[in-house]
Amino acid sequence: MQKLKVIFEDNHIIVVEKPVNIPSQGDKTGDIDMLTIIKEYLKEKYNKPGNVYLGLIHRLDRPVGGVMVFAKTSKAAARLSEQVREKIFKKTYLVVVNGKMEEERGKLEDYLLKNEKNNMSKVVKEGTKNSKLAVLDYTVLKYNEEVNLSVLKIDLHTGRHHQIRVQLSSRDHSIYGDQKYGGRGHGKQIALWAYSLEIEHPITKEKMCFKSIPELNGTWKILEGIEL
Repeated sequence: MQKLKVIFEDNHIIVVEKPVNIPSQGDKTGDIDMLTIIKEYLKEKYNKPGNVYLGLIHRLDRPVGGVMVFAKTSKAAARLSEQVREKIFKKTYLVVVNGKMEEERGKLEDYLLKNEKNNMSKVVKEGTKNSKLAVLDYTVLKYNEEVNLSVLKIDLHTGRHHQIRVQLSSRDHSIYGDQKYGGRGHGKQIALWAYSLEIEHPITKEKMCFKSIPELNGTWKILEGIEL
């Protein structure tokens, strides 16, 4: 069983670091997923017989690692899901992209359309049937001229399918290692990481922020010297 890195846990929620290449929930591959891993951990830790309740609040794409929160009760799940809808739930990502951004910070707004057949999304004109508005803010943390790569911090305002990947690649700043959307670094791990999560505790209403930083090896060595 995959070792679980727990960032925070109480009676209501559990916050963990999702490793790369593990699905958030079970899929057609049948590979081990985060829900199963955490349920097994809870079963063992609290010596629980039978089924363990665990609520999935949000997902990360399989190749993406970083911070995730799960609910340990249905009440916590309902309240956290409400926070996602009310945009109280804030997600921040770290990403390494090709090239130098034109501005040090900016807002990207697009309409995205998901293609179920190939599991990809694309930027389309406003008003296109079934398209959804996608909004994010970015800040450039570093540009490395030698390798022509930029490190960005992304504040996500909407949670659309492959949103960060599509919006950046549509501007010729595809994510390093993103084979699906034309990134350099073929065969490398996609350089997209769920860095921080801000929520209100579903019971105490306390504002909480959890962070997770990728190991500084491979592409992520570029983070060295950046104060996060």
